[in-house]
Amino acid sequence: MRRIAAFVAFGLVVFAPILVFGQTPAIKVDNEFVHQQFGKEFTIMPEAGVMFGDLDGDGVEDAVIAARCKNPLLDESEHNYKVLDPYMSFYGFGDPKVTTSFNKGDPRWAGLVVLIIHGNGPDAWHSAAPKAKFVIINLPYKQISVRKFAMWNKQKKQLMAIFVEEGNEENESSALYFDGKKYKYTPMGESME
Repeated sequence: MRRIAAFVAFGLVVFAPILVFGQTPAIKVDNEFVHQQFGKEFTIMPEAGVMFGDLDGDGVEDAVIAARCKNPLLDESEHNYKVLDPYMSFYGFGDPKVTTSFNKGDPRWAGLVVLIIHGNGPDAWHSAAPKAKFVIINLPYKQISVRKFAMWNKQKKQLMAIFVEEGNEENESSALYFDGKKYKYTPMGESME
């Protein structure tokens, strides 16, 4: 019995450092991470959280981060992301160069953005060179989550989407989904409360 205990103790001493060394460290999504990926203009909203899912259907995990930003177009080329306005596009005009200047009315929605990182390779969304990065503007959200979304078009397929509980008077909900090129907004009606 002592030999077995000695063998187990010896194995732990020899192999434990190898097992710990071989593990990949957990990536912390905080303001420092957001600044590295998108620039100093962005501040994470920890109360809304960070969500993960395969939004572009390539089998690699993507990240969705709730944040605030004063000027999302400022670091677009330096940090290689694309600013999109699917909300205003749905209602007729979504050019971010124009819609970033629209008055939000309610100061709670000023600077509210959703940051999306499409993962690349085995490191997924925290890869040194992500597949794509997007900044979604003008979306008046109270809460966001990543879930499956049923597309009832010709393909009748399910995909991952960002579900949005909007912060407007009607308590509407909506979804953002990736169509292969950009994110699209689709309203889903009012809350049942």
